[in-house]
Amino acid sequence: MRALILLLLVAAGFILLTARSLPPVVASHFAAGGNADGFMSRNVYLGVMLFVAVAVPALLALGHSLVRLVPPHLVNLPNRDYWLSPERTPETLAFLRKHGIYFSAATAVFLCFVYWLVVRANELQPPRLSVPLIVTGLVSFLLATAVWIGVLVARFRRRP
Repeated sequence: MRALILLLLVAAGFILLTARSLPPVVASHFAAGGNADGFMSRNVYLGVMLFVAVAVPALLALGHSLVRLVPPHLVNLPNRDYWLSPERTPETLAFLRKHGIYFSAATAVFLCFVYWLVVRANELQPPRLSVPLIVTGLVSFLLATAVWIGVLVARFRRRP
């Protein structure tokens, strides 16, 4: 959890330090071809990005940490009765928490990458988002998410 907190502080610092290069009115939304089609003030954009890139991953991690408070019959896991039996519950919840932190970290990194692409897009006149880079980032994040889900399912699908 400390590593995630440090990562989120670095993400906030990255956003705040690079904000100086943004224009007063930021191109914040882009059409499929990369052309800007939505704008907002720099301060509003920074507030939104700080919330999205820092608070959302923090809330994801918090949600995974709070699974210990959910009654076991409401937890959706393969072989739930086995994995949430009294002797296995602490290990299972620790794995879910750690696994959730990994996903939260990946989400924060991806969102900072998107922010960086928007900063770069706003350096151009007219602003233009790099379609190859956003597609590469999105595909990478989706592949990482698929691996994350695969590890989660594989861990609980089998019984040791």
